[in-house]
Amino acid sequence: MRKQIAAANWKMNLSVSEAEILLDQLLASEHNLSANQEAIFAVPAIYIPLATQKLAGKNNVYVAAQNCHPKANGAYTGEISAPMFASVGVKHIVLGHSERREYFNESDAFLAEKTNAVLAIGSTPIFCCGEPLEIREAGTQNSFVEAQLKNSLFHLTADQITKVVIAYEPIWAIGTGKTASSEQAQEIHAYIRSVFATKYGQAIADQISILYGGSVKAANAKEIFSQPDVDGGLVGGASLIASEFAAIINALK
Repeated sequence: MRKQIAAANWKMNLSVSEAEILLDQLLASEHNLSANQEAIFAVPAIYIPLATQKLAGKNNVYVAAQNCHPKANGAYTGEISAPMFASVGVKHIVLGHSERREYFNESDAFLAEKTNAVLAIGSTPIFCCGEPLEIREAGTQNSFVEAQLKNSLFHLTADQITKVVIAYEPIWAIGTGKTASSEQAQEIHAYIRSVFATKYGQAIADQISILYGGSVKAANAKEIFSQPDVDGGLVGGASLIASEFAAIINALK
């Protein structure tokens, strides 16, 4: 059975006191994770020790980094490597978020290097893909997303690819006033799985968790997560509200 995952992406938000309050509120909320479910908190790097301490001992709950540098060490001022994150207990690292691609010009080749770095330390990459509005309007989203996946991930072995979590972001549905339906989410998730099936076989593709990252909220999470190829969500704004994210965790199938 594939892992069902509710992943919070705090992005560049919250003071340390606000982060502590949010974690305390989430810990006080009612949510029970079954054996195949995980809750992951991708917090700003400076808050990783706090989150790790707060969430210690919680079953199937993990702290993630929002990014990493592909090199293990060196003269890269301001950067943090995958081994550094591993040394403080981080087991998941988000890679290729649309904001990293857009604002920091991260290429598919650069993300392939990052993926290698994360897998090399035994951690789980949460690899983001997705198309902007102009690509969706042109109807070429499938080939666009397929190219992202092929260029960054298809050098991996079958064993390695099963250790990667995919997060599909419909960039066109974030902050544009447009809404992605659960049917649209299922359609692109099924296509992504078919891309992996063509390369690695259906049995391998069926092991890969594919998360939806398009403005998931408590109000729509259950419907979106009920789709057969949607295995949870990568949640932005709603993850900053304890009651919202607790409800999203409870919406996992």
